[in-house]
Amino acid sequence: MEKEKKVKDVDFADSAVPASARKNVVTMFMIMLGFTFFSASMWVGQQLADGLDFWGFLGSLILGGIILGIYTGLLGYVGAKTGLSLDLLSQRAFGKKGSYLPSAMTSFTQIGWFSVGLAMFAIPVSKELLGGSTAAQWGLVILAGVCMTASAYFGIESLTIVSYIAVPSVAILGTIAMVMAVMRGDGTIIDQFAKSSGSLTIIGGAGLVIGSFVSGGTATPNFARFAKNGKAGAITTVVAFFIGNSLMFFFGAVSSIFVGGNDIFEVMVRLNLFYLAVLVLGLNIWTTNDNALYTAGLGLANIFHQRKKPMVLLSGIIGTVASVWLYYNFCGWLNILNCTLPPVGMILVLAYFMNKEDFETDQPKLKTIDWFAVAGVILGAIVANLLHWGIASINGMVVAAVCYCVGQAVNKRK
Repeated sequence: MEKEKKVKDVDFADSAVPASARKNVVTMFMIMLGFTFFSASMWVGQQLADGLDFWGFLGSLILGGIILGIYTGLLGYVGAKTGLSLDLLSQRAFGKKGSYLPSAMTSFTQIGWFSVGLAMFAIPVSKELLGGSTAAQWGLVILAGVCMTASAYFGIESLTIVSYIAVPSVAILGTIAMVMAVMRGDGTIIDQFAKSSGSLTIIGGAGLVIGSFVSGGTATPNFARFAKNGKAGAITTVVAFFIGNSLMFFFGAVSSIFVGGNDIFEVMVRLNLFYLAVLVLGLNIWTTNDNALYTAGLGLANIFHQRKKPMVLLSGIIGTVASVWLYYNFCGWLNILNCTLPPVGMILVLAYFMNKEDFETDQPKLKTIDWFAVAGVILGAIVANLLHWGIASINGMVVAAVCYCVGQAVNKRK
């Protein structure tokens, strides 16, 4: 009976990760780095290269990386310190039923990005390899969907194996291709960046850097909770996010400059490295997609009071079936939804530091709904999407923080 219980709870969906299940720094770094290897970030790299010179590009990466690092680092610290997933943290911050809101938002967004990721692999590969027919696209979508769903289904151990294979492969092969493209280009990379339109500012570029992964970064506790302690969780998260995101931006920028594309796949194809290009693209998307499904499974398990594995399977089926349609019709909506998640992360961080006693016990006294926390997310999301000034995600976080702090003040007076 005890053995069966351990098997069912291997990912600790309903409890804190115990010390015996925590992982070393190298493993955590691989997991978090794989999490940040997000192909859509290359699109942002293309935008940055088109709108900034080389030094503006670097400035945007540094400024955006610092802000994103602070946000994800704090979430990594809280996740590792408590051993709790995003959804268990949400129960303490939003209330038992109030946690359904962040769980639903996160799950929906991650299933959406999983779908888009499948199509980002299947469409270009089928075009280059099989003529781009509808049957070829769907064949690759289903194949990739099954593989990526399987790795998420088997949990953190499977995610770790994928990361150990994919991270060095993508980093080494992608970097070699990037260097080869630069060497074959006309002039230095600085000269090539000088041809950009100059339509972006460093602040605008930093906003793109932050927005590229701030929604996914909100799910950081789901993975950082396996770190040995809060310090390890924060450091591995910050370093991995900065290195991983920067690499993706450089891949996208070099693709834009040298082949007029938006990802390293096109660069490698142009360099006659097609099969290596397929490998790099597939592994790059895999490391993000299995993490996305893992997060979606945890969120749906919280909402429907089911085990994680069936919810991962359901998420994978939905994401695979909807893949091509979402790719062509939903990317804009997903970008809007990205602005709704940073307020969630901000409230989780504030809730931990303002009410540590609720996070350091296995049996906290949970509210049904914390309406101030819920209002903070809703108002923060509205402001982030409608206020066209500053950086959208930060605007949303500020509004959420104000709402939550007001709520704490009101509750203490009762």
